Formats: sequence, C-alpha cells, structure tokens
Amino acid sequence: MSASVLVVEDEPQIQELIAVNLGHSGHRVRRASSAEEAEAAIRAALPDVLVLDWMLPGESGLALARRLRADARTRELPILMLTARAMEQDKLSGLEAGADDYLTKPFSPKELAARIKAVLRRRAPQLSGDVIEVEGLRLDPASHRVSAADQRLALSPAEFKLLHFLLTHPGRVYSRAQLLDQVWGDHVYIEERTVDVHIRRLRKALEATGHDRLIDTVRGAGYGLRTT
Repeated sequence: MSASVLVVEDEPQIQELIAVNLGHSGHRVRRASSAEEAEAAIRAALPDVLVLDWMLPGESGLALARRLRADARTRELPILMLTARAMEQDKLSGLEAGADDYLTKPFSPKELAARIKAVLRRRAPQLSGDVIEVEGLRLDPASHRVSAADQRLALSPAEFKLLHFLLTHPGRVYSRAQLLDQVWGDHVYIEERTVDVHIRRLRKALEATGHDRLIDTVRGAGYGLRTT
C-alpha cells in the first residue's frame, strides 16, 4: 500500500520522525506546520490521508478538521489526529470534529503506520492494497493484474485504476467529476468526457469474460458497480 500522506505537525523533530517512518512504509509524504500551510497544500493536491496535530500555531487542528468535514471536496478525506491531548473528552472532541482515528503522543511509528492502513481500508479501500474478487473477477493491486477464469485481462493504467475504484465501492453511483477526482486526482484538469471513453474501453476489456455487465450506467448521474 502506498498513499499520499499530508503530515500537519509544528514540532520539527516529531514531523521528521513521522515523515521518515511513513516514507519507509512506502508512503509519499508532504509536510505542513500550521493549519494555514495544510490548507494551501490541500488546495494544491488532495492527499489520500491527513495526519493532523491538534495543537498548532494559530488555528487548531480541531478547527481545521471541522472545516474540512464541512467542505464537499474534503468531506471524505481520511483524518488521523495525532496529539498529546490524551483525556477521554479530548478524544471524543477529536472524533466529533471529524477525525477517523485518534492517536496520542508519545506514539509508536509502527502503530501509526498500522492505523493509517486501517483508516484507508475503511475510508479509501482502493488504497489498501488488498486483492479484490467480485463474481470471479479478480484484481490484484500488487501485481497490477486483472483476471477471470484463469484468463488475464489487458487494461491500461487508467482503466485499472477506474476498475479498482469501482470494485472497492460497490452499490454507489459516482458522477464523472467524482470519478475524475478519485481516479485521476482532483489536481488533474481533464475533460469529464474522458471518463466516458475509459468506461467504454473498460467494458470492452471485460466483455471476454462477461464481466462488462458489472459496470452500471445511471443516466444523468454517472457510473457504478452493479451489485445485483
């Protein structure tokens, strides 16, 4: 599993510790030392997960978490709060503000990496690295292989990512704009109709094994993975 992680921590030594250890775990790490810097980084490119300190210079991490949860663009952003505030009421406040998990200092870097993986598995399963199988269609993120009935299916990188996202989010319909954000990244500016092209190509690639039926089109809404 490799994810883009934004670490928001104002203590340089702790920031360095987190960044180095997450880098060793295969993550791509960006850093910020304040809520203001974090928002600028998020505007530039939405990370896969946010590691957020509560006590920051200026605005608190708690206030930033609330604002991120109120914004449609960042509402689903996985947030792990990492802080020295260890009282039960503090943990409740962090979770109520929108944090998906709450880890107190001092902390184990291995535990932090494990919690990030757990948060991603819940909130962004397409980043977990787990093998997925739906009705005999098997996708392995590690080997970048898609197969069915012992037959390997040839997909482009974009089609692979699109199928991976749909397989890990069954039963939901996503607009073209949402798919662009989730699959290509919200900082990449391409035409929404590009999604239609890749959906057609993906269906064509899945025709050989009959799994093209899994890709559902909802007129006026978007695309999803059929569950019935």
